[in-house]
Amino acid sequence: MKLAILDRDGVINFDSDLYLKSPAEWRPIPGAIEAIARLNQGGYRVAVATNQSGIGRGLFDMGTLNAINDKMMEMVFRHGGRIDALFFCPHTPDDDCGCRKPRTGMLEEIAARFHIDLKGVPCVGDRLKDLQAADAVGAQPILVLTGKGRAAREAGGLPRRTQVFDDLAEASRHIVAA
Repeated sequence: MKLAILDRDGVINFDSDLYLKSPAEWRPIPGAIEAIARLNQGGYRVAVATNQSGIGRGLFDMGTLNAINDKMMEMVFRHGGRIDALFFCPHTPDDDCGCRKPRTGMLEEIAARFHIDLKGVPCVGDRLKDLQAADAVGAQPILVLTGKGRAAREAGGLPRRTQVFDDLAEASRHIVAA
């Protein structure tokens, strides 16, 4: 089985420093929805792993997060794709949990759910912490320059094996062709 793991905010959809607090605020990055369908058509199952500290901060509740994710999944479905699993961490950085990236808890849960070793699995993110989590489990860190990606690249310190692409559309073409 082939698997790709994607971060959500800044990779699939436009991010906001004020947090996405409603489905109306959720807007896909051009080409991202089609990129997920391309991954599926290339034989990949797709999992999303996303930090969602807005829940822990009291900015939105589970019902709102579910409504936002439902909107995303419906758009993907309408473009001939699917997201096979969605994992999220509701904690704030101060909670010191094991699931919040850059820790590896969410990725380990994905590995257990799909009964797969994550070695070499493409893991796409727009922040250093996404890439650090991927690197820690042996996955292939992929940085996209959407969201906070340009700032992450400029700040440096990326894991040695990190691949860099303009956006999820470009990254998906590379993943499928590999």
